[in-house]
Amino acid sequence: MKPARTSWWLTPLVGGACLAVGGCVERTARIETEPSGALVTINDEEVGVSPAKFSFLWYGDYDIILRKPGYKTLKTNQRITAPWYEWPPIDVVAEVMIPTTIRDVHVLPTFALETAEEPSITDLVERATELRDEALYQGQ
Repeated sequence: MKPARTSWWLTPLVGGACLAVGGCVERTARIETEPSGALVTINDEEVGVSPAKFSFLWYGDYDIILRKPGYKTLKTNQRITAPWYEWPPIDVVAEVMIPTTIRDVHVLPTFALETAEEPSITDLVERATELRDEALYQGQ
């Protein structure tokens, strides 16, 4: 009895079908401030006003800048860590073989903004005088 003959084209066809129906991972993070309404900048790109939701492509460190009139600008750094199914080599199965979209949502800690103090007129005049004198000294 002869062994069953597999067609040579069947293997690439099955592999292509698996890749075609494969899913993906949708990565998003949410950032909130207290009080809300602060302009959120992630890695030098404005993403909206808090509470803000943004998409990201990689796990790791992100520079965050939060600005709101009447409050001090907050510059900080936040690490977004990968879930277990995004660790190599498991990530190949999660991103290619599973035929659905996986939603990976991270909620960052709420950032508290400090109110900014209005400088006094005397402080402003003194600082302006210092800057003028410094500029005149450097110009000589």
